[in-house]
Amino acid sequence: MKVLIFGSTGLVGNSLKKVLGDNNNFQLLTPSRKEVNLFNSKVVSNYIKKNNPNLIINAAAKVGGIHANNTYKTAFLTENLKINLNILESCIDFPNIKIINLGSSCIYPLNAKNPIKESSLMTGKLEPTNSPYALAKITSIELGNALSSEYGHNIINLMPTNLYGPNDSFDPLNSHVIPGMIYRMHQGKKSKSFKIWGTGKPKREFLYSIDLAKSIEFIIENNINESLINIGSGVEISTLNLAKKIGSVVGFQGEFTFDKSKPDGNPRKFLDSSKIFNLGWRPQIELDEGLSLTYKWFIKNFIK
Repeated sequence: MKVLIFGSTGLVGNSLKKVLGDNNNFQLLTPSRKEVNLFNSKVVSNYIKKNNPNLIINAAAKVGGIHANNTYKTAFLTENLKINLNILESCIDFPNIKIINLGSSCIYPLNAKNPIKESSLMTGKLEPTNSPYALAKITSIELGNALSSEYGHNIINLMPTNLYGPNDSFDPLNSHVIPGMIYRMHQGKKSKSFKIWGTGKPKREFLYSIDLAKSIEFIIENNINESLINIGSGVEISTLNLAKKIGSVVGFQGEFTFDKSKPDGNPRKFLDSSKIFNLGWRPQIELDEGLSLTYKWFIKNFIK
């Protein structure tokens, strides 16, 4: 099977290259941003026509943590809309190409009942700090559904929970919570205190990126065709307890304080992943192991 991965240099894309690249059933196409400018519809369309893949995995996105989402709202909306529109519109004339579209758990309403089922989509207001990003992802789901009903495409939308792992973006301000904490805690591990953004009370669910890649491999090999599937770990943890785990991995021995000027975001976001679990897939990397592996990768690749 010829598989085209857009976004192959990011957290998810690199995990997909590792997992699918070790599987002899797949021939991978992994163009970089320089090779295929996803903001240029003609370039995207020409690349798809030239290479004629059996499957496209859309792992391309502008992503970031709560600060980035809340600060760069225009870019998060416009850039993600352009990426998704250019990829999906380029596939209109190719209903034979199967598409796996990666979304995010932030598509679900702020007040959705936890654990959050796929049926909660578009049943309420979004969490304000990341609503532009969420709306871009929701639009891609709606466009995919339109292509499926009008042109006969086979499009699977996967909604992973909070991801982390090797090749993540480690930035003290704009990255997601785990890489952001790892970076800041490593830099200040000899300090007497570490400041957690918000109250430390929100609960989150985390999934190691290799596990997401393996779930995609499972979906492809078992020819699963559900239109919307949650991909979670089935385990949640508070921000404070997450910080304690990261502190243990990094070697931080100080106390934790709270910067309540920073937003908490959604108080709880826990996916109902029973659909994929019942189909036979389960994650393999627990949080403690995943944090250790991620920190080792960070030390090897970021610290000189």
